Parts: sequence; C-alpha cells; structure tokens
Amino acid sequence: ARAKKYLPEGPGSVFSFGVKSAGELSGREAGEKFINSVQLASHLANIGDVRTLVIHPASTTHRQLTDDQLIEAGVPQDLIRISVGLEDVKDILWDLDQALTVASGRSRS
Repeated sequence: ARAKKYLPEGPGSVFSFGVKSAGELSGREAGEKFINSVQLASHLANIGDVRTLVIHPASTTHRQLTDDQLIEAGVPQDLIRISVGLEDVKDILWDLDQALTVASGRSRS
C-alpha cells in the first residue's frame, strides 16, 4: 500500500539487499563472492546506465570505513546495490539467482 502511495509510477531501478551465507563466509566475503559471480551484470559504482550494474559498497565505495562506521552509515557488510539496466528481465533474474546461489552456498530451488 505504501509503495503505491509514495511511488505511484512504480519503484525505481536501484535497490539493495544483503547476501546471507549458509556456510562459514562472513557478510563481506558473501557480498564479494556475489559480485565475483555475476555474469551479465557489470561491477561498477555508477547508476542509471543501460547495463545492469552491481556493487558491494563495503569493499568498494565505503571500504575506508571501520565496521562500526559501516553500521552507523547503514551499510552492512553483506549489502549489494543493483542498478537495473535494459537487458531482458529473464536474463537479469537468471544472473542474480545464479550469483546468489554461489554466494550463499545454497542450492537453487
């Protein structure tokens, strides 16, 4: 209901989420593994490109911050930011799914 109220024309193309590992990986390691596993998306810090872009802020744009500063800034170690491009949505979803599978250590369902 709130999304329809505040975003009447639909949501934007930039969103973020955390990557939780089923194994021994830390949040930072899981985030980095996700970034290294994408095949379609590009690992770039800008947004609004025609290509789908992914970034792991804790190891790139915010790498100079301590763990406490990251928490204070609202940037958890496992955070991934995505700027959705113009590729076919099925291709984007496939890429995100396979990268999450690799990073989380869970099997695809």
